[in-house]
Amino acid sequence: MKKLLITKVILLMNIKKQIKAIVFMWLCLLCTICYGQESNNNKKLWAKSFLNKKAPKLKVEKWLSSVPDTKGKFVLIDFWATWCGPCRKVIPELNEWYKKYGDKLAIIGISDEEATVIQNVRDIQINYYSAIDTNGKLQNELEVQGIPHCILLDPEGIVRWEGYPTLKDHELTEIVLTNIIKKYSK
Repeated sequence: MKKLLITKVILLMNIKKQIKAIVFMWLCLLCTICYGQESNNNKKLWAKSFLNKKAPKLKVEKWLSSVPDTKGKFVLIDFWATWCGPCRKVIPELNEWYKKYGDKLAIIGISDEEATVIQNVRDIQINYYSAIDTNGKLQNELEVQGIPHCILLDPEGIVRWEGYPTLKDHELTEIVLTNIIKKYSK
């Protein structure tokens, strides 16, 4: 009888631990799913913040690729240049995301360099949409002071992430990207 009571107490304790573990895991999952850039949290920006605001209209001087269909899609705009090491470092990851999420995400690289400069660089392979804006119209509207600078728009054109994509503790990672897509998809 005493053994049976002890066994029940142990089982009950294990169940309580399991319930606590499950609740903890759900809380972690919820935090991960809800995590997106809702505020800049004192993040250093080299541009004016448009977070949770309507982005300026996408304007480019010339498309170096086909023109993307952005209707109903998330749009990731990357301001970059061929001479910028951190910009070049981000390109392979953007290529991967374009391949993986292309049905719901349009990725656009915009440079303020001449088309010939970009087209003559042989060691850069961009598989996503590419454009130039030598006058920097959109870049100036966003007051971009440093590159790379990315903005991620939801399908309604609202900026959901912005900043330097590899800034320590504020990186634009695939987890951040997928969480924002999940959260703001209709």
